[in-house]
Amino acid sequence: MYLIGESLNVISKKIGTAFKERDAKPIQEEALFQKGKGMDYIDINLGPAKKDGHELMPWLVQTVQEVVPDVPLALDTSNIDAIEAALKVYKETPRPPLINSIMVRPERYERMVPLAAEHNADFVALMWGPEGLPRDENERAALCVELVYFANEAGIPNDKIWVDGIVTPLNIQQPQLVSLMTFQEMLPEIAPQAKSICGLSNISNGPPDHLRPILNQTYMVMLEKYGIYSVIADPLDDTLIDIAKGKRQDIVDLIYGMLDGNEPDMGSLSEEMQNYAKTVNVILGKTLYSDSWLEL
Repeated sequence: MYLIGESLNVISKKIGTAFKERDAKPIQEEALFQKGKGMDYIDINLGPAKKDGHELMPWLVQTVQEVVPDVPLALDTSNIDAIEAALKVYKETPRPPLINSIMVRPERYERMVPLAAEHNADFVALMWGPEGLPRDENERAALCVELVYFANEAGIPNDKIWVDGIVTPLNIQQPQLVSLMTFQEMLPEIAPQAKSICGLSNISNGPPDHLRPILNQTYMVMLEKYGIYSVIADPLDDTLIDIAKGKRQDIVDLIYGMLDGNEPDMGSLSEEMQNYAKTVNVILGKTLYSDSWLEL
């Protein structure tokens, strides 16, 4: 499982201020921290960055690459000019840069796919179409075919495309979480050799902070069973990192078993493992969501 650190993000007060003031120190400290935590990529997220993104993003790329020149970067903004400017200054890394992301909307992909091809960049194919979030796995599949076909025609092979089926918040759109797992299972037939990715923390947007880690960890394992290649995740979550790096096989075995239909004897499980089992059932919709599901 490849991990992409999410914390160089404009929505963070500390990092957002550093972006605005062009203060390199907090940015470089965060980049070094993420490398130390084993992040395989670092995501630089500017959000829309409509005003000065074309100046800020290349500065950020250079600032981060000064201290972590060997860690590939994900360039995360909806400002196409900012992406283009960053790619022009990007110094080669062991893996190519990752454009995060290209929506399945012609006005976006017709400009951005050639940009990826020109700079030999990988890109995230975001399953967000003209009507917004797809309703189910079949709509995700149709959007995927459209964008992958266009990229192939532009000379980009499937293995440079990272498909993002979109994770939704558990407490708002629970059925979408199961739909995404189904789509993940379908993806090898839809786009052979394409990679896959998701913004993992979206699942826990809304629930109380103390519940966010177990939701993120559990859903990551559930998606991994169906072939997810990479997640954009919290580099502060040591348990999530351990799971992703193969150090918590006990958690993986429990969750995989439940997805195979093997309901565990809750009385035989430790409290920690009971919490994972309860969380699987909430995500699958077998238990009604509430902020107290671990206490039931």
